[in-house]
Amino acid sequence: MLQTLINAVGLGATYALMAVGIGLVFGVLRLINFAYGQLIMAGAFSLALTSAQGWPEWVSVLTCVAVVVALSLLMELALFRPLRGASPATMLVATFAVAFLLQSIALLKFGPLGRIALIFPGLFNPVGSGHLATVRWITVVAIICAVVAVAGLTLLLARTSIGLQMRAAASDFQTARLLGVRANRVITIAVVLSGILAAAVSVILVVQTPQVVPTFALRDTIIVLVGVVVGGVDRLWTATLGAFSIGFATSVFTDKLPQSATDYVDSAVFGLVIVVLLLRPEGLFAPFRERTVERV
Repeated sequence: MLQTLINAVGLGATYALMAVGIGLVFGVLRLINFAYGQLIMAGAFSLALTSAQGWPEWVSVLTCVAVVVALSLLMELALFRPLRGASPATMLVATFAVAFLLQSIALLKFGPLGRIALIFPGLFNPVGSGHLATVRWITVVAIICAVVAVAGLTLLLARTSIGLQMRAAASDFQTARLLGVRANRVITIAVVLSGILAAAVSVILVVQTPQVVPTFALRDTIIVLVGVVVGGVDRLWTATLGAFSIGFATSVFTDKLPQSATDYVDSAVFGLVIVVLLLRPEGLFAPFRERTVERV
């Protein structure tokens, strides 16, 4: 049970990192970026290419961050900014188009079998024996990264000027602009932070699954989006908690259920979304009382 709980917390922490990245962009743009998984995939392929060339691991990680952040900024400049005044449905469809475009480019470039990314192989070793035989060091790293990221983001939003501007933009974007908040600056910082988190998730997932294919991280992204909806998409902390809970529950069920029943875990997760949307449309962890709150 101990190793099951640690592994479940590790998966939940990875999903929480993804939810924070998605929630940052949603907070200022009111847009769920369905191409977030393809950003993680692009970072994973950069790790595969640089590791195959024999680059030092820290250089590969920095390259991964640069690639993902550059793609995130390109999406903001070429897609989000021109469509900022469009309807939410238009922007949503645009992110779908970008997701399939990036996936198709990866398929044409690397083929369906993809590449192998060998980076930090020692992190896949177990932390011990006996009750900790199936707990990998990368799980511990994922938990630490999630704690540091959430704590750092909390301090940024609560103690800095740019954090105050992001919270104001998330609460009422138009009013914040009238009060002097520079919209492009706030959105750019949110997109950059989101890209850095996506790069961190790329490294974690690549260590766990070195085979990088065009659909890399696609299933995880869909489950995280489910968790964001279950938790409450309007608030960053509820979205993060929802994604963590979905990851935790998925890991526990997958570990404890018979092998023949694990194929139905995803179906149960999606069924949970329907139940939550029927009973608590605002989210499972959203406050019960209707009140004015900050979304970031």
